[in-house]
Amino acid sequence: MNKLTRLFWLILLALPYRTLAVPVVPQFRSGSSTTSSSSESVINETITSHQYRTGYSYSASGHNIESTDTNKYINPTATTLTEQTVGGVNFSWTSPNLEAVPRWKISTPGSAFSLQETLITPGLDTVTTITRTINSSTTTETTTTFGQ
Repeated sequence: MNKLTRLFWLILLALPYRTLAVPVVPQFRSGSSTTSSSSESVINETITSHQYRTGYSYSASGHNIESTDTNKYINPTATTLTEQTVGGVNFSWTSPNLEAVPRWKISTPGSAFSLQETLITPGLDTVTTITRTINSSTTTETTTTFGQ
């Protein structure tokens, strides 16, 4: 091929072509379309609760006993302690001075007697943990009907 022929084909290729489009006309009269979607989720949840006792409880019971205190005082002296942090919670409490717990004596020597002392101190009382799983699913169905 000579140079002139090559130049002719190059110019011919560079020129824009005119194209004619034919419109698309649907050939149906009516119809319907159905779309369906679904989703599922799983939620695992843990709830932890801490209960704190901020005071103390002292009790004494029995028979044939009495306090050795001259005023017949039967409660220990309270002592306030410093703050404490447990599980991210700051708290302070009142606690008994164990040196000041009442002393007891038998009222009638030689007779039967009983003594029961109970001391519940402040601090973490109970921890409750609840663990649960929540499963949920959703399904959506959409139907579209069309006509011409």
